Amino acid sequence: MNEQPKPTSERHVPVLRDRCINLLAPGFDAARQQGNAPIVIDATLGMGGHSEAMLQRFPDLHLIGIDRDEEALALAGERLAPFSARTDLVHAVYDEIPEVLADLGVTEISGILMDLGVSSLQLDERERGFAYSFDAPLDMRMDTSRGQTAADVVNTYSEDELVRIIRKWGEEKFAGRIANRIVAARGEKPFTTTGELVEQIRSVVPAGAAKSGGHPAKRTFQALRIEVNEELDVLERAVPAAVDALAMGGRIVVMSYHSLEDKIVKGVLQGRSKSSAPLGFPVELEEHKPELKILTKGTEVPTAVEIAENPRAASARLRAAERIRARRAA
Repeated sequence: MNEQPKPTSERHVPVLRDRCINLLAPGFDAARQQGNAPIVIDATLGMGGHSEAMLQRFPDLHLIGIDRDEEALALAGERLAPFSARTDLVHAVYDEIPEVLADLGVTEISGILMDLGVSSLQLDERERGFAYSFDAPLDMRMDTSRGQTAADVVNTYSEDELVRIIRKWGEEKFAGRIANRIVAARGEKPFTTTGELVEQIRSVVPAGAAKSGGHPAKRTFQALRIEVNEELDVLERAVPAAVDALAMGGRIVVMSYHSLEDKIVKGVLQGRSKSSAPLGFPVELEEHKPELKILTKGTEVPTAVEIAENPRAASARLRAAERIRARRAA
């Protein structure tokens, strides 16, 4: 007898849901005080858990949900169907925020949430190839309608290119050994599955490394996923675009899951929260004043209770900021 798939709400527990929404809420209040209905962007809609909670809590809130994964969009659409009059769900990558807003005729937003990394859906759907814990096609595309796969990367990149991405995106100290082994193995037979890749990685990563670094393939899989989806390039464009779209008093909340993501987020938010006046300048002109106020002390991490509610929250790092200076007129 075939098991019915679980409802989306049971398959997905949003990471740090209440904390994220509480940080965004004053931005919605600011919009109301300015006589506007609040608009929020969920830039990484996923299975819609954060969005559902926001729409339930704020009856006047309009949500723009963005995701590059068509399957996730469809599932989130079902989950958010009761709120369809207050939602716009868009198939796009989240660095396309300016284009999405222009298409919808929206000039500024009250809040934006970014929950970076791999979604629960992508991890749980074995055939997507994101997980090293079971055998599946070597794909890793968040948007399966376009772009190169992880198999394309491991089968066509030069050894030097593989070393570069595994070391840079995966922060893997055994990048040289792994890349060399991949090139030797693909000469006999091209890689098609995650299991084949895990087997080759295991053969060259010392067993003792797993004690401190976790699964021997973890960092290489992270590197391939970032490369396939251009994740850090996208993030470098997306965070400034999100900040630029914020109305006065609007807030941005970002959850990242590894140091490379957090570094990018930190750089943008901290950079925009400092005066841009030249050193020694006698007067701080209005255009030199900080745009943002940082709302979190460094990076906030999950509590034991939040991790118990959702073990995938364990590596989450949260940053948030509020627009305190009006945007320059275009």
